[in-house]
Order: sequence, then C-alpha cells, then structure tokens
Amino acid sequence: MPIYEYHCSSCGKDFECLVFGSEKPDCPECKSTEVCKQMSICGFMSKGKGGETVSSSAGASACSGCAATSCSTCGH
Repeated sequence: MPIYEYHCSSCGKDFECLVFGSEKPDCPECKSTEVCKQMSICGFMSKGKGGETVSSSAGASACSGCAATSCSTCGH
C-alpha cells in the first residue's frame, strides 16, 4: 500500500497519506478535499547474490549540494 505526498490548496499544508485504490484524502489540518499529489523520491534497496547492498535510494547518489541525482551545474 503506497504512501503518497500531498499538498493542500486551501491551507498550504504538505502531508503524507496511506492511500487505498483511487481514494483521495482529506487535508489533516483543515479537512479540505482540495489536495494534489506531489512528486516524491522513492527509496529502494537492491541486494546482490550474496546479500550485499548493490544500490539504495534514488537520492543516495546525489551530491551534497542538492537533492538531484545528476545536474549540469555541479557536474555530478
């Protein structure tokens, strides 16, 4: 069951919510239904044959100066 990030258009609160199927959550702050789903970084862990970690979250490869995994400004 996925946890999604939402932004409330009424009060401006950002929040996470466990969502089942196509239901749309209410804002926990103001109870408005005027919420929109946000883009977020997903995390994962991949294990090799011997159980060693091959790679982890999408943000793990980012440089310390930003949240992107690659960018043209710092060359990483």
